[in-house]
Amino acid sequence: MTRGGPPVTAVGLVVTGLVCQEVGASLAVLLFPQVGPLGMVMLRLVFSAVILLLIARPTLRGHGRAGWIAVVQLGTALAVMNGFFYLALARLPLGITVTIEVLGPLALSIIAGRRRSSWLWAGLALCGVVALGGGGWDRLDLLGVLFALGAAVSWAFYILASARVGAAFPRLDGLALAMTFAAVLSLPFGIANAGAALLRLDLVALGAAVALLSSTIPYALELIALRRLAAAAFSILMALAPATAALAGFLLLGQHLTVWEMAGIILVIAASVGAVRAGGRRADDIAEPTG
Repeated sequence: MTRGGPPVTAVGLVVTGLVCQEVGASLAVLLFPQVGPLGMVMLRLVFSAVILLLIARPTLRGHGRAGWIAVVQLGTALAVMNGFFYLALARLPLGITVTIEVLGPLALSIIAGRRRSSWLWAGLALCGVVALGGGGWDRLDLLGVLFALGAAVSWAFYILASARVGAAFPRLDGLALAMTFAAVLSLPFGIANAGAALLRLDLVALGAAVALLSSTIPYALELIALRRLAAAAFSILMALAPATAALAGFLLLGQHLTVWEMAGIILVIAASVGAVRAGGRRADDIAEPTG
């Protein structure tokens, strides 16, 4: 298979996508006082759905019952994953939230690997989680940790549902329909959480910016990068998301981490890289087009 462009360019695209995602997450945190975390989820999903519908222009005909079930499953996973993620962000630093969330695909990778070495990476990830609380679990909001774990579990379900949708629908059609379903699911919660703030055009415009930064731009850059970069290398780069999130939280939100928390993030990244290399997972199984 021929890949166009030098690998270093593809690496730059992936890193740029990661930066955009975490800048978008940081912007979302800054908007929480006005629209709330669930209001932010709604704005992100609605604008992401609109953008995907305009790009994909999916047809509603010719799809079987199994395909529509897969769309509903993926849409539900998207809504729940984003909801838990933003609820966690309201209580935890960005770097810690993303680190805990990464445990979902990491666990799936370890289970799918079916190798003895997979348990080594599981143990390393466990050490990372213990290190996150090394400075005292009382510093971490328990409900926030539970929300982040909910996002991790939802991400694992998202991966499985995404594979089914990808097999049943061409191009981006299935994702566009699933994102639309997720946006509809988020409407009552988002409207209740944001209230009259949704009438402010500046806040709605910022919500659209979050959707672009967190979903549209990273997804487009990842698609281009995958044409030039080996899938294993891409997956390893995506495992750096916790470090990118921690840096964005420090620079944009003033969130400081303890030495133990930084060590925990490094251990989880190492476990993710090791699991990817051992299991040989596909890049599209680890990428996060929405979160």
